[in-house]
Amino acid sequence: MGSTAAVTSSNYGVNPGPGKAKLHGRAFYESLGSPKHVLAPMVAQSEFAWRMLTRSFIAPSDQSNLLAYSPMLHARLYAEKEPYRQNTFQPTRSPCPSSSSPSSATANGTPPPWLDGNPSIDRPLFVQFCANDPDILLEAAKRVAPYCDAVDLNLGCPQGIARKGHYGAFLQEDQELIYRLINTLHRNLDIPVTAKIRILETREATLAYAKKVLNAGASILTVHGRRREQKGHLTGLADWSTIRWLRGQLPPETVLFANGNILQHADLARCLEATGADAVMSAEGNLSDPGLFAAPPPPGQEGREYWRGRDGRGGWRVDAVFRRYLDILHRFVAEQDPPARRPLFVPGDDTAWMDEMDAAAAEAEEPARKKQKRSGADGKNNNNNNKKKKKKRDNGPLGPNLMGMQPHMFHLLRHLVTRHTDIRDMLARTSNGDLEAYETILTAVERKVADGLLEYERTGGRMFDDGEDEGGRTPKTNGTSTCTTTSPDGETATKDAVSSAAGGGQDPPPPNGSQQNGLEGGTAAGEGKSNGKGQGEDEGEESSAAAVRRCRRPWWVAQPIVRPLPREAMAKGAIQLSKKDKEKLLAEEEEKKKASKNGTLKPSDEGSAAVSVIDVEARVLETDDKLLAG
Repeated sequence: MGSTAAVTSSNYGVNPGPGKAKLHGRAFYESLGSPKHVLAPMVAQSEFAWRMLTRSFIAPSDQSNLLAYSPMLHARLYAEKEPYRQNTFQPTRSPCPSSSSPSSATANGTPPPWLDGNPSIDRPLFVQFCANDPDILLEAAKRVAPYCDAVDLNLGCPQGIARKGHYGAFLQEDQELIYRLINTLHRNLDIPVTAKIRILETREATLAYAKKVLNAGASILTVHGRRREQKGHLTGLADWSTIRWLRGQLPPETVLFANGNILQHADLARCLEATGADAVMSAEGNLSDPGLFAAPPPPGQEGREYWRGRDGRGGWRVDAVFRRYLDILHRFVAEQDPPARRPLFVPGDDTAWMDEMDAAAAEAEEPARKKQKRSGADGKNNNNNNKKKKKKRDNGPLGPNLMGMQPHMFHLLRHLVTRHTDIRDMLARTSNGDLEAYETILTAVERKVADGLLEYERTGGRMFDDGEDEGGRTPKTNGTSTCTTTSPDGETATKDAVSSAAGGGQDPPPPNGSQQNGLEGGTAAGEGKSNGKGQGEDEGEESSAAAVRRCRRPWWVAQPIVRPLPREAMAKGAIQLSKKDKEKLLAEEEEKKKASKNGTLKPSDEGSAAVSVIDVEARVLETDDKLLAG
C-alpha cells in the first residue's frame, strides 16, 4: 500500500465518517518514515524534556526512526480542566484552543509552537489518553490533534488506580466500549487513532481482542507481551512468541508494535526478528538508559560521553546523560543558557579541580561556630538570601518537564546511589524544578565518576574482579533485589525491567560467554532452560542471574535495573503467599507431578502453577505498584 493512500471503507470494514480523508494503517505508518524504535508512553515520565534527551543520542539523519509517545493523559481531566492541560501538555505558551476550533487553526493566528509536538524538534509524536467515555475522549483528542501525529488509547495500564477509574487494562472485559472509544475517534478526528493492549489468557482470546481494536479503526496496534496480572514482583517475562503468532494471524497490512523485554540496544533488533513486528517499544529500559535507541560508537570513537572497559563492554556515562538532561531543561524549559562547565573528565586530564573540591568540602565540614566567626554578619545575610531564593523557586506550578526531575534522576543513577548514598540523600532533599540545586548534584556526580574512572585505571580494571557488582555488593544468583520505578507508563513503567536479550549494541558478550541464543518467541534475560520464550546458559532453571551478568557495568555507566523473576521474588520473601494459598499451590504442584509421572500431563498444564501464583498474589501488588529508589 502506498504512503499516499487514504483510509477507505475497505480498511477493516469501517468508514472514516465525516471530514477529510486521512491516512490509515500502513499508509500512515509509512508517512511517518516507518520508524522501528518507539519510546513508550509513561505517566509523567515520557514528557517533552525526556523525549528530547532520548532523541539527542540519535544522529540527525536517523531521527525519523524514533517515534515517541506523550505521557498518559486522563481524558476527562484534559477535556474539562485548564490547569490540568497546562501542567501536562505544553504545545504553545498560551492555553490550547477548545475542541470547537478547527485543526487548521494554527495557520490562522494561534500561538506559535513551543514544546510538546513542536514540528521542528518533537515529531513524530503520539499523544496517549486513558478514557472510558467516547464523547469525553473525543473532546480531549480534538484539543491535542493539531499538535501530534496520532492519538493513542491506553488499554494496558494494570495499576490499582486504573481499576478504580475503569480504564486501561480494566476495559478489556468490555470490548464493546473499547470499540466505541476507538471508532468515535476514527470517524471524527482528523488524525489517526492507535491503541496499546496487553495479551489475554489465551492466544485465541488475544487475537479476537486485537481484531476488535483494528476493526474499530485503530491504525497501529501495540501489543505488550504480558497479561494484566503481570506487574510489580510478578512482572515476569514478556511473551514474544504470542506477538509472533499474532503477526501471522492478522492481515499483512496490519502495523504491529511489540513491547516488553527491552533492556539494551541489541534487544531491539532481536525483538524485531523474534516477533516480526514493525517496530519495538521500550519503557523502563529507556528510563535507565535514554541512549538505548542509539547504536554504541565504534571502538576508538567513544569520546568523553561513552565509556568502554577493558573487556570491550561499555555504555553512556551517567554524568554525561545528567548533563544533557539539565542542558535541555535550561534551554527549552527555563529558556536560558546552561552554565559553563568544564569538559567531562577522562583519565589523563588535569585534576586540579578535584583538589579544589576537596578543599571546599573540608572547609564546609568545619565546626559551625568557626564558620560563623569567620563569615560574621555576611554569612547570616547569605543564609537569609538563600532561604528567600528557595521560597521564590517553590512558587507556581512546575509543569510536566520540571515535575519529573527527581524520579528521572533516581532511575538513571540507581546503581550509583546504591554505592554513593550521599548522592541519594542529596537527591531526596532536592525539590523538583530547582535547577541550581540539581547543578550542585551534577557536580557531585561528576566527581564520583571521575574518582571511579581513576580507580579503574589504577587497578587495571581489577576493582570489579572481586565479585562485587556495580553497587559494591556481591550479586545474588537469583538476580537483583529491587527495581526502581517512579510511575507506571501506559502499561506500567516497570514492565521492561525484567529481562532482555543478549548483548548491548556492538559490545561483546560477558567474559564468561553467557551469550544467549534466542528462540523465535523471544529471549529472556536470564532463563537457563528453554521455556518457549528464550534460552540461555544459567543454573539450569529460570533465573535473572544471566541478565545481571550480561547487563552488568560499572556504576558510572547507564544500565538497566533487572527485577527478579516471580519465583525468585517468592524465594527471597519479596512476595508471600498466605497459608491457604501455599496449600493450594502445593496441591496443584503435586497433581502436576502425578500427571507427569502417569504420562497424562498436557502441554497446556505446564504453566498452570505459575499462573496460579499470579492469581493468588494479585492483591499483594496493590501495594507494590511503585517501588522507590534508594
